Amino acid sequence: MTAPGPIRTPDPVSTWVAGARPRTFPAAVAPVLVGSGAAAAVDAFSWWRALLALVVALALQVGVNYANDYSDGIRGTDAARVGPTRLVAGGLASPVAVKRTAFVAFGVGALAGAVLAAGSTWWLLGVGAVAMAAAWFYTGGSRPYGYRGLGEVSVFVFFGLVAVLGTTYTQAGTLTWLAMWGAVAAGALACALLVVNNLRDIPTDRATGKRTLAVRLGDRSTRRLYAGLVLVAYAMAMLAAAGGAPWALLTFVTLPLVARLVRQVLGPASGPALVPLLRDTGLLQLAFSVALAIGLALA
Repeated sequence: MTAPGPIRTPDPVSTWVAGARPRTFPAAVAPVLVGSGAAAAVDAFSWWRALLALVVALALQVGVNYANDYSDGIRGTDAARVGPTRLVAGGLASPVAVKRTAFVAFGVGALAGAVLAAGSTWWLLGVGAVAMAAAWFYTGGSRPYGYRGLGEVSVFVFFGLVAVLGTTYTQAGTLTWLAMWGAVAAGALACALLVVNNLRDIPTDRATGKRTLAVRLGDRSTRRLYAGLVLVAYAMAMLAAAGGAPWALLTFVTLPLVARLVRQVLGPASGPALVPLLRDTGLLQLAFSVALAIGLALA
C-alpha cells in the first residue's frame, strides 16, 4: 500500500488574495477608465487624480469583498455556496482578521479619497463616507440591504454613477453628458457582474433566506435581466457616439464576446458552470470600458 503524501496547507498569501476576489476588480477599474476618458474629452485629464480615484475604487472593492466574506460567514449563508474562496466560511481565517482587513481596505480608500478631495472639493468626503457605509451594510448590520434585493441598485449607483461622475468631476471640475452616458454604461455592466454572481447562487441563497434580486425574480427572469443590462451599456455607447464622441462605437469590437456570454447565460448553465461566466463578464466590462474611454477621449 502506498503511503499517503504530506498534507498540504493553503498558502496564506494566495488564500488572502483569493479572498479579495480579484475577478470583481474590473468593476472598480472600469468606471475610473470611463470617467477619465470623459475628462479627457474636455481636455481636463489628470493622471494623478485618475490614479487616486483608482486607489479609492479598488480599496472599496477589496473592502466590500472582505466585509461580505465576514458578514456572510458569521451568518452561515456562505456554508454551501460555490465559487471563489470564502475565508470565514472555509475556516481559512478568523472572522476578526477578515473584518479587520476589510476596515484596513476602507481606511486606504478613505485616505486616498481625502487627498483627492483636497485637490478638488471637500464635499466629496461625504460621498466617500456614504459609499463606505453602503459597502459595509450590503451584507453587514442587522438588516443588510443585499439580503433584500437592493444589491444591484447600490452597485449601479456607486460603481456606475458615483465612480464615473466622481472621477470626471475631480479632474474636470464639471460634468458632461458624455460622462453621464458613460456612468450608466459602467453601472449596467457592474450590475451584470453581480447578476450573474447571484444567478449562480440562487439555490443556496434561497435555502439560507438571502432574498437577492435573483431570488426574487427567479432563474429565467434573472437571465433576461443580465442580457438587458448588457444591451443598456451598448445603447449608452451609441448615445455617446451621437452626442459628439463617434469613436465610442469602438466598444462594438467586444460584441463577439457579448454574443457568447448572452448565449451561455440564456442557456441551461447553472451552479458551478456559471463561475467562468463571472470571469468573462469581468473581462467584457474591462474591454468595453477601455474602448469607451478611448472613444470619449478622442471626442
